[in-house]
Amino acid sequence: MLYITNRQRTGGWLAEAFAHDSATEVHLEEALGSAGGLARLRDEAFDVVLVSHEPGELDALDLIEGYRAGGADEPMIVLGNQSEQEMAALCFEAGADAYVCVNTTTTRTLIWIAARAIQRHQLVRENRRLAQAEQQRLQREHAEAERLLLQQRALISDLESLRQPKTAAPNPLEKEAAGCAAGRDPRPASGDASADGLPPELVQHYRELLRTYVIMGSGNLARELGRLADLLTTAGVTARQAMSLHLRVLEELVHGLGTRSTRHVMTRADLLVLEIMIYLAEGYRQRYQERVRPPVQRLLPGFESAPAVARPAAA
Repeated sequence: MLYITNRQRTGGWLAEAFAHDSATEVHLEEALGSAGGLARLRDEAFDVVLVSHEPGELDALDLIEGYRAGGADEPMIVLGNQSEQEMAALCFEAGADAYVCVNTTTTRTLIWIAARAIQRHQLVRENRRLAQAEQQRLQREHAEAERLLLQQRALISDLESLRQPKTAAPNPLEKEAAGCAAGRDPRPASGDASADGLPPELVQHYRELLRTYVIMGSGNLARELGRLADLLTTAGVTARQAMSLHLRVLEELVHGLGTRSTRHVMTRADLLVLEIMIYLAEGYRQRYQERVRPPVQRLLPGFESAPAVARPAAA
């Protein structure tokens, strides 16, 4: 403990009181005045600080308030002659952990008050450390989510480059000039749900499906996913368009999370797009098989081996 006091009231009585209590061992050091106390606190670390409140000579409230404003978080207890009903609230408002009236308290009570103050500050430090660690984890998750979205966007661009014939890339300045000459804004319209050739109703349906999938998982949506895959295959939606739709809706959902965790959303979204792609590939495979092997009208039983009837020649 560090005991900050003035020259008229030294800490000999307090050291003697602690020495008579055999329940615990207290190392008490003394500092005279506000300047001496702040100098000791700046150079050394103490478990708890006791401040003597002597109006007119040593104002413990101003000392603690200034000390807290400097960022210090050591437990601080005020010792004074005034009653606790008169000084407790003022000490709490100044940043102290407790006020003890030296005329009515006991040594054991003072030790327990100091122990509880130490425990409280340890919990505050641990909670602050955990909060900082949680904030850093959320920042890493958001950065990882953004990186994965960029990689998936690059995958869509690669698919588009493979689908289109290799031609010389147009000059962006010439493209922008041509758009301006035609009276159009060369920049893509923000929020255009049909930019990938998909209707807004389909985008809204997939947005609701993704939100439901994040909450419920795949167990209760298998039938809904099957109907969506049939709709996509019937409309001739490509894998690139389906992936672009997924990324559009997922980016909106991730950006709407704010500071909340994105790990669960990204995991469920990856499962959803994988399941959609499986349904889509199976649907196109079935359609390909139907085209390669079209259905054939089978003969009735007994007619398979019947000889063909010769038709009469035309006159």
